[in-house]
Amino acid sequence: MSEDTLFSEVLNPANRADPYPIYARLRENPVSPQRDGSIVVSTHAAIRSLIFDPRLSSEDLPPSHRPRTGNPLKDWLLNPIKDRIATAHRPLIFRDPPDHDTLRSVVMREFTVARVLALKQRVVRDVDALIDACRGRDEVCLVEDLSYPLPVAVICDMLGVPEVDEPQFQRWATQLATALEPDARHDEASRHKTVAAFDAISGYMRALIREKRRRPGPDMLSALANPITTKPGPGGKAAMGDFDLISTAILLLVAGHETTVNLITNGMLTLLRHPHELDRLRADPERAPRVIEELLRYEPPVHFRTRKALGTIEIAGHTIRKGAPVILLFAAANRDPARFADPDRFDPDREDVQHFGFGGGLHYCMGAPLARIEAEIALVALSRRLIAPRLLADPPPYRPGASLRGPERLGIGINGIAARST
Repeated sequence: MSEDTLFSEVLNPANRADPYPIYARLRENPVSPQRDGSIVVSTHAAIRSLIFDPRLSSEDLPPSHRPRTGNPLKDWLLNPIKDRIATAHRPLIFRDPPDHDTLRSVVMREFTVARVLALKQRVVRDVDALIDACRGRDEVCLVEDLSYPLPVAVICDMLGVPEVDEPQFQRWATQLATALEPDARHDEASRHKTVAAFDAISGYMRALIREKRRRPGPDMLSALANPITTKPGPGGKAAMGDFDLISTAILLLVAGHETTVNLITNGMLTLLRHPHELDRLRADPERAPRVIEELLRYEPPVHFRTRKALGTIEIAGHTIRKGAPVILLFAAANRDPARFADPDRFDPDREDVQHFGFGGGLHYCMGAPLARIEAEIALVALSRRLIAPRLLADPPPYRPGASLRGPERLGIGINGIAARST
């Protein structure tokens, strides 16, 4: 493969199980122009120098465009209005300052440490219940049995989504997550499916927000929909209007579980590949925070994010021209030998693990504390309660996405389920 087509190999599903050799080749040229006009940035130092650069914009999604229906009223009036609203009110991970900062500050007033810590015992109960449900079996599928249902239940509880509605979010979330995949963004059929999923979940959220205003509860969505005080924005408008509230609720729901699914699944896969570390975690659960930080470096749930250059940027002897798509390859930077000794070795005792596992800069993951808690509790419980766990297939089958990278299934053979820890 040529140097200017390497990133297309990252997107190739055939390389999903092990993209790291391709990342190593990309790091040979820290700022690598690709044949399609995009610029891939792959070293730790180069990404660190760019994540706060205001010349890199997160507003890189193509404008919303609903397909023709044959209905003149929809095609020439209603859908163009919907497209303008959707484009103007993207979720905040696709927004730049000042809009991004305003929306994030509103969310963070409610996404507090106290609210996250209050969920800890719920996570413990859910993990144990999900593991208990596997009793009497000689194998489990980690994704179906724990990695997916756990974070969905937790984020729905946090937002105040009725438990009965949880199952329908999987289809919506899976499709909306393709907005992070460069190839899916420019595929017309995939874009239309994403628009349909966004419309469906928007309608659901609109109705749920109305209900939260009629009957507010202790959940986060009630707090966002019924602020005690309204911080004025430009022109005296509310800091978060209804369109932004809907897109923010969707972001919290989708991002609040998609990355955690991968973190837990990648984590257990890595520990099963390193049985000594699984044994150490079983014997000493206090190691869990160190294990999670190394997992975020070694097998992160998000491998890259895309940006757009708003101006000319000189970096590492290269020029990124105005308008160029830029790909920040976080997973490559996490294994940069110029930053980490023996970077391809999984080592929870590693010191100074300054990774990009939750991104970085203005868009550092808001849900990082919750994801850490869920992953720590889940991996400790799995290490202690699965008896003689072993992989049934290595590598396992992977999900289609290259950005949100993780196994689609993870079959684990077991000799039984141990009792809950007291």
